[in-house]
Amino acid sequence: MTKPSLPELLHAAVTAVGGTERPGQVAMAEAVEEAIDGGSHLLVQAGTGTGKSLGYLVPALAHGERVVVATATLALQRQLVERDLPRTVDALHPLLRRRPEFAMLKGRSNYLCLHRLHEGVPQDEEEGLFDQFEAAAPTSRLGQDLLRMRDWADETETGDRDDLTPGVSDRAWSQVSVSSRECLGASKCAYGAECFAETARERAKLSEVVVTNHALLAIDAIEGAPVLPQHEVLIVDEAHELVSRVTGVATGELTPGQVNRAVRRAAKLVNEKAADQLQTAAEGFERLMELALPGRLEEIPEDLGYALMALRDACRTVISAIGTTRDKSVQDEDAVRKQALASVESVHDVAERITNGSEWDVVWYERHEPRGGAAYRPSGASLRVAPMSVSGLLREKLFTDRSVVLTSATLKLGGDFNGVGASLGLAPEGTEGDDVPQWKGVDVGSPFDYRRQGILYVAKHLARPARDGDRGDMLDELTELIQAAGGRTLGLFSSMRAAQLAAEELRSRIPEYPILLQGEETLGELIKNFAADPRTCLFGTLSLWQGVDVPGPSCQLVVMDKIPFPRPDDPLMSARQKAVEEAGGNGFMAVAATHAALLMAQGAGRLVRASGDRGVVAVLDQRLATARYGSYLKASLPDFWFTTDRNQVRKSLAAIDAKAQQTEAAGPGESAEQPQGD
Repeated sequence: MTKPSLPELLHAAVTAVGGTERPGQVAMAEAVEEAIDGGSHLLVQAGTGTGKSLGYLVPALAHGERVVVATATLALQRQLVERDLPRTVDALHPLLRRRPEFAMLKGRSNYLCLHRLHEGVPQDEEEGLFDQFEAAAPTSRLGQDLLRMRDWADETETGDRDDLTPGVSDRAWSQVSVSSRECLGASKCAYGAECFAETARERAKLSEVVVTNHALLAIDAIEGAPVLPQHEVLIVDEAHELVSRVTGVATGELTPGQVNRAVRRAAKLVNEKAADQLQTAAEGFERLMELALPGRLEEIPEDLGYALMALRDACRTVISAIGTTRDKSVQDEDAVRKQALASVESVHDVAERITNGSEWDVVWYERHEPRGGAAYRPSGASLRVAPMSVSGLLREKLFTDRSVVLTSATLKLGGDFNGVGASLGLAPEGTEGDDVPQWKGVDVGSPFDYRRQGILYVAKHLARPARDGDRGDMLDELTELIQAAGGRTLGLFSSMRAAQLAAEELRSRIPEYPILLQGEETLGELIKNFAADPRTCLFGTLSLWQGVDVPGPSCQLVVMDKIPFPRPDDPLMSARQKAVEEAGGNGFMAVAATHAALLMAQGAGRLVRASGDRGVVAVLDQRLATARYGSYLKASLPDFWFTTDRNQVRKSLAAIDAKAQQTEAAGPGESAEQPQGD
């Protein structure tokens, strides 16, 4: 039988998901096929609505080798596993004469641990385990979450936290999950044969397509011990997020609470001398953390250095002692010992990394306020260490022995792919060399007519924003824009404080337009309520710049309060900028401007999500029109019609609002053509 062509396969897949082929999708599929066949690497920018998931899945499945697809968000993982892959596999089966298997794989802590669930959680203060279900008050939020998870454990087939709806807090989930370090191992665990994490791994080993997240991809690259099955093709979707996710995985943190927890867990499992040594070291570290001032530590202060060395050495002693001391009186000793060892090793590794003082690491001290909700964090101080850059790590670990495709709606910054390529460890496109990964950048465009569907407005008349300064003129402008738009506004702010101040002020100025504020409800609830009422506005910060997908009349005005440069006192960003300057480069453009361009491109992308969408992206920062770097930032945004005429923008918003109101009054008719995913 003749091998089916790529156009045949793509047509079958697109038809199966109820879509229509688009030129950009075809161009993307052809570029992906060429990269996989040639064993080369590809960066492909595919605008919203291109249908890029099919653009890479079809050529990858046709090739017949194992593929790992890594994404940044749960929404895309679900779309791939629950919608795109099942339909695509069914559609291609008659043509390929095979039915590729696919599976989802995440880090171990994302799966329910049956040992924890049935045997209990290792206790910090006493030997043995305690029953977390009895310990938590049944009427408390924690108690209710635990009881719900116990019932869910009997029903779930995956044990995957993301399949539990509604979700639970981090604190509750920690009671029924383990990290890879804490895990007893399938051969030593009484529940090994039923383990959800082990089942997911086995399923992945037998699958042709494995869908995972950026964090697990980073762990696979950093830790040496492979957690992903061997694969010939790697596809990184939402690739604009990859560098920050890898940096997060490679960042170590040390807090007094974490150290004291390690002390408590190890105390009953080692001899008195080793326990006292760790206790003394912990007390010394905690005293210094109370005195330190926030900021980057270019050199570790002498007293902190001694405290960290004492902590490192004490941890090393305890690790050796845990391996030789046994206590039969401790209930489920292996599990208790494993958790204690994991805690002490974590402290040891970060303390050692900081004391070793690599020139490629950035160390800083920060003090943080308490945070509630799902991402609970107590107040206190922490010492953090992160790599200056992950580009070398990515070049070495990602771009060898496989073909890599990286795709996103925002990879082309300032008109080319070299900025993003450099952050991934790639030399400028076209560079030759024996050890230089060869890659190509392709922009397949978007099915949307940005110049007809959107306006980019810069409020050139506003005063230049000063850091943390009063911006009464900006709030006046924002008020007038929202009134012209009839609500329908997504407000993207450069800090949470700015979002809170704007929400508070505008709630009193224009009470007829409800203002939703990030943090007051879950992100999912906020987006749901924002989409439901066109007169509503939604204000927030970083996750809103990238996480809102609301096609239609509820989002017709996207406002950015100012260009989102990193804060000057951001330890990691400022260190990276300084390193570029010391190497003779332009640190501001390479780090700060690239960071801002990526966020602005993502933020502007919230406006046009379907072919019927119309609206305005308003940047309330004159620098986009007046500063030298403004042209670089504008070149990173969709090709909207550009203006600084405030009166024209108000007229346009009023006209868009009037048309939307007419449509709403007429009731549901034929819906606008929807994009095939991002």
